[in-house]
Amino acid sequence: MTSSEAVSAELRALLVSRIRDVPDYPMPGVTFKDITPLLADPVAFNALVDALARLCTRHAATKVVGLEARGFILAAPAAARAHLGFVPVRKAGKLPGDTLGQSYQLEYGTAEIEIHADAFSPDDRVLVIDDVLATGGTAEASLDLIRRAGATVVGVAVLLELGFLGGRERLSAVLDGAPLEALVAV
Repeated sequence: MTSSEAVSAELRALLVSRIRDVPDYPMPGVTFKDITPLLADPVAFNALVDALARLCTRHAATKVVGLEARGFILAAPAAARAHLGFVPVRKAGKLPGDTLGQSYQLEYGTAEIEIHADAFSPDDRVLVIDDVLATGGTAEASLDLIRRAGATVVGVAVLLELGFLGGRERLSAVLDGAPLEALVAV
């Protein structure tokens, strides 16, 4: 699903107006999309959480996954607003107890994420929420983890999709028909 189908023009304009461009961060030539002004604005932040909670309901999710770290900030309140459980996907070594891990490629090496081994039941329907979709590596690894844990992925939702980095194309091969919804796409 494209951003135009996921949110109203009014909400999209509000969200975009609260995302700050930071030139040359973290390196020269990169423009970082800073969502902290959006998070600090109670009207914009609540509108974002409401939109994400509606997606949880629309896709009949039973659990919401948030990707470390900024995905936690969006996914946890959306899950709470939709009266659903929240499951964090963490960097390797951050969760106590039995975990499932998944390695994935970065442009400069590899990384690994984990979930608790007992985070899902076989009837769970999971919506993955993150702040930004860039290359799609972390989101792809999270889909693998959720499915290995025995749950069904009902979709991926992001605040901001950086379309020029190809994340949508990467995920399309592994979504198995589940939608990818970006509230804002650039």
